[in-house]
Amino acid sequence: MANFPTHIAVGTMVSGALATITVAADLVAPENIVAVTLAGMLGSVLPDIDLKDSRPAQAMFSGLAVFFSFAVLFGLERKYSIAEMLILWLGTLLFVRYAAKEVFFHFSYHRGIWHSLLAMVFCAFVTAWVFWALLLRDPGVAWLAAGFLAVGYLTHLVLDEIYSVDVMDTRIKASFGTALKPLDKKHWGHSAAMAAAAGLVFLFTPPTKVFVENISSHTLWSGLHHRLLPEDNKWFAGMAWLVDRAPPTKAETAPQAASPISTGSVAPSAPEAAPAALPAPVSAEPGK
Repeated sequence: MANFPTHIAVGTMVSGALATITVAADLVAPENIVAVTLAGMLGSVLPDIDLKDSRPAQAMFSGLAVFFSFAVLFGLERKYSIAEMLILWLGTLLFVRYAAKEVFFHFSYHRGIWHSLLAMVFCAFVTAWVFWALLLRDPGVAWLAAGFLAVGYLTHLVLDEIYSVDVMDTRIKASFGTALKPLDKKHWGHSAAMAAAAGLVFLFTPPTKVFVENISSHTLWSGLHHRLLPEDNKWFAGMAWLVDRAPPTKAETAPQAASPISTGSVAPSAPEAAPAALPAPVSAEPGK
């Protein structure tokens, strides 16, 4: 299988390419593009969470411990004393970092259910929920982050399968077929539990309407097609056939209404409010 530096390097390249397309399509605000790109990079190493001594597993449980401990702290800050909050914060940190980690590895093994498309769907649903419910992002942004993570996750699985083929020796390794699979056929209980968890999390995910409408917009894809190559074509003179340089239609150039996921066309600012009338001067003399 590919090692950690390879996964993070390829995952960064894929996430960067997706981010470039997303910026060109003007789908999200600048403060959101970094977050969704990081989701894609996380997805590119997430399948190795079931490898007990791997860096992704160590970093993942450390990150989850910090996240949940501070979530408990901020959620209960008005209900308990400082001493009690410190105990709850530290207890949650240690429980997730060590106890939950041991339980997780007791029921998992490498190249098991986490190396499957079913696990990819589950993690994408969790990402959408986290961005929407915890990070308070718009539904469209939440599902975009889920899409980034799913692409990064799939990149990891495909890369592991590629490394299962020894090109120099012209043979297929025994690990071929264990990385990219729909579900874990060796442990049907794990697959059933993952499917149930995915279905449960989906019930709490945000609405998909905004994301689907934006990602399937004809204006978005025609605009990306028009921006594929430079206008002067000096660098890509032999590839001019890829791009239709016909002038855009009125529908494509008309300003689009801003949606929660789209911030490309700057919405016209609200008219400035008229200054409030100054209060009448108070006379210093009584009776006037």
